[in-house]
Amino acid sequence: MKTELVEIHTDGACRGNPGPGGWGVLLEYNGVRKELYGSEPDSTNNRMELIAAIQALESLKRPCRVRLITDSVYLKMGITDWLGNWKNKGWKTASGKPVKNLDLWQRLEAANAKHKVDWRWVKGHGGDPGNEYADSLANRAIDELEHKNRGRVS
Repeated sequence: MKTELVEIHTDGACRGNPGPGGWGVLLEYNGVRKELYGSEPDSTNNRMELIAAIQALESLKRPCRVRLITDSVYLKMGITDWLGNWKNKGWKTASGKPVKNLDLWQRLEAANAKHKVDWRWVKGHGGDPGNEYADSLANRAIDELEHKNRGRVS
């Protein structure tokens, strides 16, 4: 039986780096679209990019064939090129420094292993409709976080 392809667009955003962060995911399968998004009050852009991909892959209910499209070179290169070397060096970079965002890389590695993922990169804000939509979800998440926080008394 042929497995249908799930196409996923992910994006992360931060207002300040570090600062309030948001992530967005657009999943498309068999003509059905699903949106996921969320935020953290204090994060970095790279963490939000990783969390978007993790949330997307962890949301799948069974092993799938996936095309995951990101505008993050950090995410794409990390999962496809750098991860094996980091692990072989005890989670150290080529320069011997500890890998940043280790908790998320390990979680992404586990989520990625459950699926057959074709990782693709597109230029951010380059007109890719799925990427633009994921970006709008990430920014919506930050907007909602900031709106909620404006109502709080410090």
